[in-house]
Amino acid sequence: MTDERRKPDFKKRGGRGKFSTNNRRNSRENRNLREMLRQVEQRLSESIKPESFTDLNSFERKLVHRHFDHNADYETRTYRNGEKFTLYVYPVGNIERFAQEKANEALESGNPVTLPPMGSYERYLVHNALTDISGVETLSHGEGSERHVQLTSHRFGRGLRRIAKKIKLL
Repeated sequence: MTDERRKPDFKKRGGRGKFSTNNRRNSRENRNLREMLRQVEQRLSESIKPESFTDLNSFERKLVHRHFDHNADYETRTYRNGEKFTLYVYPVGNIERFAQEKANEALESGNPVTLPPMGSYERYLVHNALTDISGVETLSHGEGSERHVQLTSHRFGRGLRRIAKKIKLL
């Protein structure tokens, strides 16, 4: 008889255990998070600007990190400001492709190319992506939120404009 008293009677509560409502809520939240991640991934596929998340708890931040960690085109970073955490998802692949396109533009035209203002990590990605391209020099200019990268062409140790001027003078 004592064994029967210890068994919980779920039929009295409609056949649901204590955790079944939590599991349904968690699966609904996970579906919402997955849908949000799909939308973010779609927006990032065409952008060079990072997406930021501020209202995530630690478990949700971990899920976002885990979702993007398998893909080399994205990188996640979490920054802490007091008690608030901000998670950024950077489209690393897009930033590197954009920087290489602009470097080719600078090499072809010989004119300096100025990139839009970027955060420090984005500028780092640009500088890092262009270190192997010979003939292109990257420099950061500006202050604060207006800081940007400028690409200059240095073929044969000189800019193409100088070479063209010397040829015209002869």
